[in-house]
Amino acid sequence: MTGADVRGEAEKGYAAARLWLLTEGTPSGRPRRTALAGLTDGWLAELFTAAAGGLRGVALVAVGGYGCGELSPRSDLDLLLLHHGGDFEEIAALADRLWYPVWDLGLALDHAVRTPAEARRAAREDLKVQLGLLDARHLAGDLGLTTALRTTVLADWRNQAPERLPELRELCAERAERQGELRYLLEPDLKEARGGLRDATALRAVAASWLADAPREGLADARRRLLDVRDVLHLTTGRATDRLALQDQDQVAAELGLPDADALLRQVYEAARVLSYAGDVTWREVGRVLRSRAVRPRLRALLGGGKQVAERTPLAEGVVEQDGEVGLARTARPEHDPVLPLRAAAAAAQAGLPLSPHAVRHLATTARPLPTPWPAEAREQLVTLLGSGRPTVEVWEALEAEGLITRLLPDWERVRCRPQRNAVHRWTVDRHLIETAVRASALTRRVGRPDLLLVAALLHDIGKGRPGDHCAAGEPVAVEVAGRIGLDPADTRVLATLVRHHLLLVRTATRRDLDDPATVRAVAEAVGTQSTLELLHALTEADAQATGPAAWSSWRGSLVTDLVGRVHAVLAGDMSDEPEPAAPTAEQERLAIEAFRTGGPALALRARTEPPVEEHPGEPEPLGVELLIAVPDQPGVLPSVAGVLATHRLTVRTAELRPLDLPDGVEGGSVLLLDWRVAAEYGALPQAARLRADLVRALDGSLDIAGRLAERDAAYPRRHGVAAPPPRVTVAPAASRHATVIEVRAQDAPGLLFRIGRALEDAKLRVRSAHVSTLGANAVDAFYVTGPAGDPLPGQEAASVARRLEEALRT
Repeated sequence: MTGADVRGEAEKGYAAARLWLLTEGTPSGRPRRTALAGLTDGWLAELFTAAAGGLRGVALVAVGGYGCGELSPRSDLDLLLLHHGGDFEEIAALADRLWYPVWDLGLALDHAVRTPAEARRAAREDLKVQLGLLDARHLAGDLGLTTALRTTVLADWRNQAPERLPELRELCAERAERQGELRYLLEPDLKEARGGLRDATALRAVAASWLADAPREGLADARRRLLDVRDVLHLTTGRATDRLALQDQDQVAAELGLPDADALLRQVYEAARVLSYAGDVTWREVGRVLRSRAVRPRLRALLGGGKQVAERTPLAEGVVEQDGEVGLARTARPEHDPVLPLRAAAAAAQAGLPLSPHAVRHLATTARPLPTPWPAEAREQLVTLLGSGRPTVEVWEALEAEGLITRLLPDWERVRCRPQRNAVHRWTVDRHLIETAVRASALTRRVGRPDLLLVAALLHDIGKGRPGDHCAAGEPVAVEVAGRIGLDPADTRVLATLVRHHLLLVRTATRRDLDDPATVRAVAEAVGTQSTLELLHALTEADAQATGPAAWSSWRGSLVTDLVGRVHAVLAGDMSDEPEPAAPTAEQERLAIEAFRTGGPALALRARTEPPVEEHPGEPEPLGVELLIAVPDQPGVLPSVAGVLATHRLTVRTAELRPLDLPDGVEGGSVLLLDWRVAAEYGALPQAARLRADLVRALDGSLDIAGRLAERDAAYPRRHGVAAPPPRVTVAPAASRHATVIEVRAQDAPGLLFRIGRALEDAKLRVRSAHVSTLGANAVDAFYVTGPAGDPLPGQEAASVARRLEEALRT
């Protein structure tokens, strides 16, 4: 039998065995890919032995995907014919005797013929060649030749990693820009899209460089799932395609034993999310290592060879920034601090920094579960996280990668990675909800309750994936979540209304006659109050912007605004006047008398707590510290008190300022009562005596608060994430007959209340009362002010004051 006859018989045997393997043999998945690679290895080895004869110094090498030891049904055969040189005509003839049988069977072949030196040169010139050689695997011929090439290629890769890895990162970024995010595409490319098989290859290359490594948890399983889907796709279509087209999804799902195409896409998206997150973490680590290598020689020279330790900067209680990431302080105790995961996430998002993957993993394994309902701080930290703008996305994904989100909000599991089969939608349901929160964070200055806006943004589509209309289905889920996170009944009702009616404004504005009074009345009845209408308007805009460019336009926006104006007119009535103050408590009266008799401030500090929860009886949840201050009425009280608290790093959660009538039998001037709820940014609270001493100095002008705050900011500059929406200062029309009400909505920051109070004092205004709230990272404050004579300000003067205050806060 001639060599051609042998090759022909081998081809027939391989083709029959291959067909049996793909149709009736080994179960699908990795076992079949490994078996197909092994079958192909044996056939190619036989071909090589027959074709090479006695020729020495040659080897047949599998590279690229085939080099990994797995073959999908329609994958290319990536082969390298390696030789020492010599008779090139003989080498070329050998290559023909190898390649033509592969082509005769209709198999796709990616081939090259090179010496080791040529292979190394090609790898230096072409990164894709370099990546393929990293997976080189010997098939037949001179084993020493293959081993030597593998050794030199790996050594070259590790030596050149500081130069090649940035090039590889750029290659991945360009591919992601062209192909999009696999986890959000309705027809994803399983190989080329971001989070696909190419990225898995890139992560293996990074690991091979020894410069950094990818998080290993779930990585191999994610790659396996994508390969399993691609295998079935190859067999059902009969083509070497990596794109999971809509018309193929039902059949692929059935072959994999999944109930439907949505279940298939969720599985694909889950795998892509793991790979994408691993890529983010890995490339961040590569950047950190390369930066440290670049800086280290200069530091050694400056420090005389001493070891430089990255500085740890406190961000919040138990949370620090170190080396461009947010991690846990050495004193942090997650097992005793159930709010720590949310506090760390909020601090990271506010600073515009990633969460350290090691910190997230540690929190996931050790953090004590939050009680139900959540303590107030946990709710505030969630709102702060949601209101942080674009950085929220990366931080949320880090929490989700370790399972913390579904632990905090179990109902999130149903929407996680859920596809939306609507061309208008850009994202999966869960990603759309986070994007809506990002968009809503830019609208928080338009509403009086930014916390409810942000929570509604997170939950408005929570009913998707449940039977029936998702708006109606989402309402009871939102009510359940509201109870879990500790919203009171009134806020829960508002949240339920927002979720149930989140499509009401845009549907009515674009599909109904707005000149029909019945249309406007129906919307007014559904919404109920002006404050809810305000929230629903902002939610409608954020939802549409987060959906995609086709869902929102200036035309749609103008229609919705027109409808809101008409509904507002229906709901308008007499605005409530300045709220009546509650009767003073015995402690408030005591402090007022002490302040009056001493002529100086009197204060008291006491912890405020919530009742114990069932899960942890006897353990009241801290709400912060209540600070009561009574001061004889005089100019500068508000900025003085606010400034002293800021210098002591106390965050104001709520504050009330009002005049207090002295008890019967005590005659004299009036006293101002300030009731504050404060919390330390980190560390212990200051002593009451020290606070009082500084307040006395602030009131008599001997304490330079502005200078002290400026010095601290210069010494410890705060890291800022994405720019927050600008402050908004307005005059509430007809809000009070006795005073002008100035409303301030701004990003909370150290010294904010001091700056507001000083600006009002500079305008020669008297603050009759103040009502201050910090909702997440948003300050929502109202100040009842009068002129020097005690009268409300004329309209133009009030508008001018508001404008100047807004300009002062923007600088």
